Amino acid sequence: MAQYLHIRCVVRTDRTNAHERIHSVGGVKPDGSRWKLTHDKVISYIQDGTYVFYIEKPGGHRLDVIVATSAYGNYLKTDADREQPDKLLSLPTCP
Repeated sequence: MAQYLHIRCVVRTDRTNAHERIHSVGGVKPDGSRWKLTHDKVISYIQDGTYVFYIEKPGGHRLDVIVATSAYGNYLKTDADREQPDKLLSLPTCP
């Protein structure tokens, strides 16, 4: 059974292509410890069912993070985004 991880921050790149805009994401585990994973590791965990990643918008509205595919490869976005991962990119920068 997959564990849920709440993404609270993102490390951005200076790239403009959707599949290259996010370097890594992070958050806080239930025990209070911080975590940060690379874009590729998150994709791997989603694809193998280890974790389900999500973000929360105001009002507690949850958006699942999914793996999208472009002509350039796989990338992360929320299920509410179009091509660009705008909802993830709206998160603060990870410390």
